Amino acid sequence: MDSATRFSLPILLVLLVVFAAWFVIAWRRTQYTFLQACIYVVNLFFTRVLWRTQTSGSLPVINGQGAVIVSNHVSGIDPLLIQLCTNRVVHWMVAREYYEAFGISLIFRALKSIPVNRGGIDTASTKLAIRLAQQGGLVGLFPEGRVNMTEELLLPGRPGAALIALRARVPVIPCYVSGAPYNGTALGSFFMTAHARVVVGKPIDLSNYYGRDHDKSVLGELTKEFLIEVAKLAGVNDFEPKLAGRNWKPGDEDAENGSAGVTAEDEATTPDHP
Repeated sequence: MDSATRFSLPILLVLLVVFAAWFVIAWRRTQYTFLQACIYVVNLFFTRVLWRTQTSGSLPVINGQGAVIVSNHVSGIDPLLIQLCTNRVVHWMVAREYYEAFGISLIFRALKSIPVNRGGIDTASTKLAIRLAQQGGLVGLFPEGRVNMTEELLLPGRPGAALIALRARVPVIPCYVSGAPYNGTALGSFFMTAHARVVVGKPIDLSNYYGRDHDKSVLGELTKEFLIEVAKLAGVNDFEPKLAGRNWKPGDEDAENGSAGVTAEDEATTPDHP
């Protein structure tokens, strides 16, 4: 062993001990499990170093207060960026095939994500999201239902977030994400650099609508309000939101002003589509 190696090894060991001590102290100040804390340390590297993410502040909810988070959707890593705005676990609704995929299933399970079937009604997932929010948890959804790969600011929205928030009787927090890397694949973002940004809005109080979660017109109007608030965070104050019909796809010109023929549960459980 040469002199340079003998000199550098003790320094490296000291740095490792300091990092381990910092990690344990920081972890004990959070509500994370040990595995969740390890995942979020890795997340810090990608979000702060690789994607150079800037945030406007923390999610405006106190510990123990439930809420539904809504955001635009520009990349599969959007949840990782929004996670920087809170030291609590956010339960994102995830397409079941991703939730059960080899290699990443452990991560989704550790973070207590909510698996959702792509087709049909997934009442169990909706009920789980409602229960988590009622118990003081944070539930995350993308009203657009899929990654927006168009030139439009926001795709037509689906009223799942409104349904869950009304039944759980919790506020909705809008967020806007920009600059997130995306190449059309689930893992491509982890090999791309970026200058991402997350803007957090003020909570939207839905108390005037409690008890009206079966009214499709209320769900539709609230969904439009969520999209308008997200657009304002992007600096667009005259955005005209639309609602998506059950079979709407990007490029369709017949986005509906309502959700005729679609149950609230249908829309609530539509998972993210890449």
